[in-house]
Amino acid sequence: MKIKFIGAAQEVTGSKHLITTDHGKKILLDCGMFQGKGLETDASNRNTMVNPADVDYIILTHAHIDHSGLIPYFYKQGFRGHVFCTAATRDLCSIMLADSGFIQENDMVWFNKKRRRQGLPALDPIYTEKDARACMETFVSVAYNRYINIDSNIKVKFNNTGHMLGSGCVILEIDEGGKMTRLGYTGDIGRQSSYLLKSPEPFPHCDYLITESTYGDRLHSNRADAEQQLLDIIYHTCIEKKGKLLIPSFAIGRTQEVVYILNNFYNEGKLPEKIPVFVDSPLAVNATDIFRMHLELFNKDVAEVIENDPDPFGFNSLTYVRDVNQSKLLNNRKDPCIIISASGMMEAGRIKHHIANNIANPKTSLLAIGYCAPSTLGAKILAKPTPEVVSIFGNEYSVKADIYEIDAFSGHGDYNEMIEYLKCQDTSKIKKTFLVHGDPEAQKFYKRTLRKAGWENIEIPEPGETFEL
Repeated sequence: MKIKFIGAAQEVTGSKHLITTDHGKKILLDCGMFQGKGLETDASNRNTMVNPADVDYIILTHAHIDHSGLIPYFYKQGFRGHVFCTAATRDLCSIMLADSGFIQENDMVWFNKKRRRQGLPALDPIYTEKDARACMETFVSVAYNRYINIDSNIKVKFNNTGHMLGSGCVILEIDEGGKMTRLGYTGDIGRQSSYLLKSPEPFPHCDYLITESTYGDRLHSNRADAEQQLLDIIYHTCIEKKGKLLIPSFAIGRTQEVVYILNNFYNEGKLPEKIPVFVDSPLAVNATDIFRMHLELFNKDVAEVIENDPDPFGFNSLTYVRDVNQSKLLNNRKDPCIIISASGMMEAGRIKHHIANNIANPKTSLLAIGYCAPSTLGAKILAKPTPEVVSIFGNEYSVKADIYEIDAFSGHGDYNEMIEYLKCQDTSKIKKTFLVHGDPEAQKFYKRTLRKAGWENIEIPEPGETFEL
C-alpha cells in the first residue's frame, strides 16, 4: 500500500491524501480546496496529481471547504465513486459546495475581465453551482462508531473529533492478501471543551496515523477570559465609541458558536438590547438551520440551555441577513451594531466589503476569532505592528479601526489538546505518524513536542511525497 500527500502538506489548506492499495484501489482521504493563495490557488486546485476518474472512494472527515471543496471538480472530471461521510457532513456539504460553486462563477467573471485587459483568453470556473449540486448523488452517510464495508476488503468507521458539526476521525481497515492494516486519519481535531459540540472521542489503535498540526506551536487562551474579552470589546466599540464591531467568521461552526455566546449574554442580561446584531451570510443562515437539525451532536451545556431557550441561535436583537441589498444597507448604518460575516480569513464574502467600507473609521473595531493563513487579508490586518494601510479589491485603505484577536473560539485544538486527544494510542505500536495541515514552523515545533511525549517515527511529508506503508 502507498500513500501520497497531495494537499495540506506543510500548509493548512487543500487536504488530500491518496491511498493506493496493493489491489489497485484508490482511496482519497478528503478532497479539499486550496484557499488563500491569490492567483496561485486556481492552478493548485486544477493540478489534482491523480486522475479523478481513477479514484474509487473519497473518505471525507468534515465539510469545511479546505477538506471538501474539490469534490465537485473531481465529479466534473469523471469521479463516480462514493463519498463516505457522516450525516451532518453530508447535510452541510449540500449547501457549502453549492455556495462555493456560486462564488467561483462570480469570481471568474471578475477574473476574466482582468484577463481580457491583459489580452489573455477567458477561463472557466473550476466548477459551477450545478456541478456542486450534481456531485451530491455520490454521497453516502455513515453513522458514528460503526464499521461499514466499502469494498470486499476495506472497512471504514468515523469517531467524533468535536471540530465541527459532523466531523470525524477516519479509521480504515484494509486487508491486502491476509495482511490487515489499520490507518487512522484525524482530520481536524476539536477542542477538549467546545461551546457547542461534544468533546473528541478516543479512536481505535492504528498502525499508521495521519494527524493535523494547525496549532502545533500555540496554546489557546482561557475560555472564560475570552468571553469577558468579547464583552469588553462589545462595550468599548458599541457603547463607548458608538461604532460597529465587525467579526469575520467562518459561516460554519464559528458563526454558530459566537451567536450561541451572544444568545447566552442576552439571556443573562449582559448584552444591551439596543445593540442590534446581524449575521450577514446566506450560507451561515442556512447552516444554522442544519445545526438545529442535529441537536443530538451538541454537548450537555447546550442541552441545558435548550430546556429554557428552545432556540440557542436566536434572540430578539438578532437578525439573519440573506438579501444582498440588505447587506449593502448595513454599510450605511451610523448607529452602533455588531456584524458577523464570512469569510473568517477575510479573503472573500460579504465581510470583505464591510471591512473595505469601515476599516478607515476609528469608531470601528474588527475582531478576528479564527485562524488566518499567512497569505490572507486577515493575516495582513492582524500583523504586528498593525499595518497603516491594506489593499482590498485593489484599493488602498487606511487602517484606523481597532484590531483585536481572540483565539479561544478556534475550532482547532492547541498542541496540548491535540496530544491529549492522541493519548488513546499506544505510541510504541504506531509504525509511523504523519503530520499534515500545518505551517512548517508549527509542524517542527509540534514534532519536537510529540517526541517529548513519547512519539517516534514522525514524518512531515512534502507536497506530492509518497510513502510505502
